[in-house]
Amino acid sequence: RIEANDPFAMCYMGTERRDEGDCKAAFEYWTRAAALGDVGAHYQLSCLYHVGQGVEKDEKRELHHLTEAAIGGHPGARYNLGCLERRKGRVDRAATHWIIAAKLGDDRSLENVRDLYKVGQVSKKDFAAALRGHQTAV
Repeated sequence: RIEANDPFAMCYMGTERRDEGDCKAAFEYWTRAAALGDVGAHYQLSCLYHVGQGVEKDEKRELHHLTEAAIGGHPGARYNLGCLERRKGRVDRAATHWIIAAKLGDDRSLENVRDLYKVGQVSKKDFAAALRGHQTAV
């Protein structure tokens, strides 16, 4: 299926190669899959760039791939974007990312939204919407 340019197969092979310790091959497979629009591959690439595993650490490329994955509906990418925004002191933006991720079923994001609600940084309406979305997703 890789020969047929199946992005899912390429992403899967990238994960297999990473699990075998071959980050360079994983990077190649994920890069091809991401170019074909696979959001999981974008997420995996963001992780490589974040830690510098098999590639040089690169915050711009990490953010690019996180954003592409988040736009594509990857809840983990949304969660990570929320964490980046929180570290930069932009709690409103972090909350927005976590609310979206919670609605996609991400447990960590729902916990963060709940914590922000407890301290008054997320409205009751937004917390309730995140909770309802999370329950529907899982």
